[in-house]
Amino acid sequence: MVQAYTHHFDTKTYKNNVTLRTGLFIGGDWVDPVDGGGLIDVVDPATGQTITSIAGGGPKDVDSAVKAARKAYKTSWGLKVPGAQRGRILSKFADLLEKHNDELAALESLNVGKPFLASKMFEVSNTVNIVRYFAGWADKIHGKTIETNDKKMAYTRHEPWGVVGAIVPWNFPLSMAICKLAPALAAGNTVILKPSEFTPLTALFVADLLNEAGVPPGVVNVVNGYGYSVGSAMSSHPNIDKISFTGSTLTGRRILKAAADSNLKAVTLELGGKSPTIVFDDADVEQAVKWAAQGIFFNSGQVCIAGSRIFVQEGIYEKFLEGFTAYADQLAKATGHPFEETTHHGPLVSKTQYERVLGYIDSGKSEGAKIHTGGEWVGGDGYFVKPTVFVDVKPDMKIMREEIFGPVCCLVKFKTEEEVTEWANDTTYGLAANVLTENSSRAIRMANALEAGSIYVNCALDGGINVPFGGYKQSGIGREMGEAALDTYTQVKAVHINTGQKL
Repeated sequence: MVQAYTHHFDTKTYKNNVTLRTGLFIGGDWVDPVDGGGLIDVVDPATGQTITSIAGGGPKDVDSAVKAARKAYKTSWGLKVPGAQRGRILSKFADLLEKHNDELAALESLNVGKPFLASKMFEVSNTVNIVRYFAGWADKIHGKTIETNDKKMAYTRHEPWGVVGAIVPWNFPLSMAICKLAPALAAGNTVILKPSEFTPLTALFVADLLNEAGVPPGVVNVVNGYGYSVGSAMSSHPNIDKISFTGSTLTGRRILKAAADSNLKAVTLELGGKSPTIVFDDADVEQAVKWAAQGIFFNSGQVCIAGSRIFVQEGIYEKFLEGFTAYADQLAKATGHPFEETTHHGPLVSKTQYERVLGYIDSGKSEGAKIHTGGEWVGGDGYFVKPTVFVDVKPDMKIMREEIFGPVCCLVKFKTEEEVTEWANDTTYGLAANVLTENSSRAIRMANALEAGSIYVNCALDGGINVPFGGYKQSGIGREMGEAALDTYTQVKAVHINTGQKL
């Protein structure tokens, strides 16, 4: 039976009861799985204790969701509903997200482990802004008239794909879900959303808000479950027209193959990263330390664009290392439970991720790198790891080549702009890069030379909802955010009209 779960929060930062459903949301109703994977425990990473259990779906549940989405697309959404009306519904949805800011932030912090104030001020606020941004686009998606000759005209239409499968990760579960839902719905698509089995709570809470906002039944469906069952079924389903996935490069390859082998569905992939942060001698060292630290330690390093390879020019290397170490050590002292006001560094999301990160730290030590600070468990029952800085790192070491997805970085000294450009680009990834310099000409040269989808100059993790985001190389295909996101959720139709040409 579909259950309702209520969590009582009684902390210095938040006091309230939050209730959500733990079943599957299909066709506007809460339902039990048909062939599900049993109950899935959802764990509080700050304590290691189970919060609640949710229903796990399976391929038959995905099929039910696809049928509901297809019906809704044909009858109550898609091209049947004018863009202005879709925009009004999305605007109401944004208002409801804002109204429930505290509840969403509390669930996000409980489930992911990030500090409550960060969840509230960054993730939920950003989510509201994303929905409002794409609500404004809903009636502005249009094609163009193309001149051909005096006896013929042509024009283009940007039409929705139809049914979209959205598979989201666990590091920013609310905002990652919304950055797929909002443009997909604005463009007229219907959606099957699969949240991560580690962090499903905010997606389940949001499902009821969609109903309240007036989103027609079946337009959005939420199917909990594991990647090998629900995610695989979505990727290979012949009646899903497009997949949008954020997660690991390995899983992205599997999804791309399944999409090709089934119905050649369109695919957008936002995958892994191993982003460089490059600090030149002329940078403001104090600011460079703060931006570089934010670039790697925010959300305990569980960020796809985390600047985990930090290259510092030799003239300021020692000064930067001193300041950066002090920052990391101070952050370690601010480790704690997400609902403590003094907490700025939380746990990793799961035992699996915790063990993975510790494994990379062991690998770095065994290959000869030196831990300058951190590198150990913080203490307590949760999955806490201290901010960790490696020095004496070689280019071929595992910690320099692979995505760690934790609060672990490598500091490397460099001499010239040409040298660091080569090192920074020596990776299979290409999601982002950070450049810190007061020389504007150098900043532009570096931005042009670095092989990444986003370049942040004198900042880090400072993107915008109206700016395209996506990767080069094995960091993905397609773009999210900004007007470019609408291109990934629409397909272009060319219409040719003969106005007098005769054979």
